[in-house]
Parts: sequence; C-alpha cells; structure tokens
Amino acid sequence: MDGTEDVVLVDRRGKPIGTAVKSKVHSTDTPLHLAFSCYLFNEKGEVLVTRRALSKITWAGVWTNSFCGHPAPGEEMEDAIRRRAKYELGVSVESIALQLSDFTYRAVDASGIVENEICPVFSATICGDLKPHPDEVIEWAWTAVDDLARSVEAAPFAFSPWMKMQLDLLGSRDRG
Repeated sequence: MDGTEDVVLVDRRGKPIGTAVKSKVHSTDTPLHLAFSCYLFNEKGEVLVTRRALSKITWAGVWTNSFCGHPAPGEEMEDAIRRRAKYELGVSVESIALQLSDFTYRAVDASGIVENEICPVFSATICGDLKPHPDEVIEWAWTAVDDLARSVEAAPFAFSPWMKMQLDLLGSRDRG
C-alpha cells in the first residue's frame, strides 16, 4: 500500500460525498470517512488481537481488533476486508459476517490526530498461518472473548478506543 490510497468521504448518513488521499486525511481535523473493523476467529473460537506497529500514525503500540482498513472508492466492503487481511496479516479470510452495521466513532490520539469514521464491524474466520506485515503489527495473540473483555476493563489505556467501544456494543447486543 502506498500513500496514494484513497478513502471515501461520507456524510453523517454514510452517503459518499467525495474521496481523499488516505495519507493526508488523518489529521487534527479529519473529515468523516468510511472504514471497517474486523475480528478474526480461529477453529477454537478464539479471537485474534493485534498490537499496532510503533510506526503507526495513530495509537501506535496499542492492542486492537484483528485488523482495520478503508474500502477504496467503488470497492465492495467484503473485497476490502479480504484485501486488508492479506496485506496486514498475510492471510485469507472466509465466512465474513456483519456484526455492527452502524458503528461510528470519533477519537483523538495523544498526538492530536483524529479518527472520525463510519466503521461497520465484521467477523471472519482465518485461513492459514499469520504472516503479519511489520509496518502494521508488532505482536498478536489469540484469546477468548471473555478474557479480552476482562483485559480491556482492567487496562483500557492499552487498547484502541474503537475496540473498547465495539466490545461494549457487541457485548450488549449478545446480552439483548
């Protein structure tokens, strides 16, 4: 992936209103844009969590969901998920399922960089062995979802803000 990758700018309803270069869109005044989060599961039912590379612009070194990304203009979300899984983790995925269709968040990193995304949340099953890209992931772990939730509750500063919010919503959905 290079610095010319485009993201889809959207209005509050999620309607596309333009595009912007990904490397320039994340700033202290980030416009609302389309993204996705994905949680990968293995055959034991464990979820993959990853630690963001220290070179990442936002939330460097924090633990987060399996992977995230942005669909390119005109790209189907499932195609974007497959593309990003291959790039970020070196794996193929199957059984992609939408978990939260209307997740939206805005968060400000300690550096002042803003994430401002309409970010549907998906789950998928991993196919193959992980070969993470070192510019994306520095550590990873498979864990039970309940253990992950306890870790986030005990040390919220160590996890991405979007994952903390997503786990709360996924947990309330599972209980309701």
